Amino acid sequence: MLYIVSTPIGNLGDITQRAIDVLREVDVVIAEDSRRTHVLSSRYGLGNKKIIVFNEANEHKELPRIIELLKAGKTLALTTDSGTPGISDPGFLVVREAVKENIQISQVPGACAFVSALVCSGLPSDKFIFHGFFPKKPGQKADLIKKAMESEITSVFYESPYRISKTLADIAALMPERQIVVARELTKRHEQFLRGAAAEVFKQSEEQTVKGEMVVIIAPKPKD
Repeated sequence: MLYIVSTPIGNLGDITQRAIDVLREVDVVIAEDSRRTHVLSSRYGLGNKKIIVFNEANEHKELPRIIELLKAGKTLALTTDSGTPGISDPGFLVVREAVKENIQISQVPGACAFVSALVCSGLPSDKFIFHGFFPKKPGQKADLIKKAMESEITSVFYESPYRISKTLADIAALMPERQIVVARELTKRHEQFLRGAAAEVFKQSEEQTVKGEMVVIIAPKPKD
């Protein structure tokens, strides 16, 4: 059995009892970063679990080992740094291979950063498209921003704190009056939403020190 276990995106209280029970019972925890798992283990007494670190640096090396453990009858829990595994992280590789091997899969639902940001944004959420992280290459990023500018539904992105200033500048340059929302530190003490026209939000962001990954939401193209 492979469990896909959602964990808190910030506030450690945002974990379900089922997630705690599963993490206590499984044989192995697959973690993007073992430090995050140790924090949860210390808080909720998950026990001294065997942890396999699985991320972009070693995904192809560790994937066969994980699948062999599952085929041998072990029960594993797939987690991520925060939120729901498989969303903008390599967890989908594990799920894809498990499906190929007819291994039973079950999700333990919980937090997801872009969903939390979207429902608090005040922008239309009945229809939206999630793009994951903005591309690092300037040309590709510009093309995607232009696509969002012409989209008739809400566009949702993740962005790194190291690139957020340039990204917001690019958005403001292309559509300064478009309504956008930037969400950061979700569920934490300093949770914050910057809302307004793109040019205004960019100016606000320049006056602050930002930490952690952020969610950027762009309103749909206004109807004529």
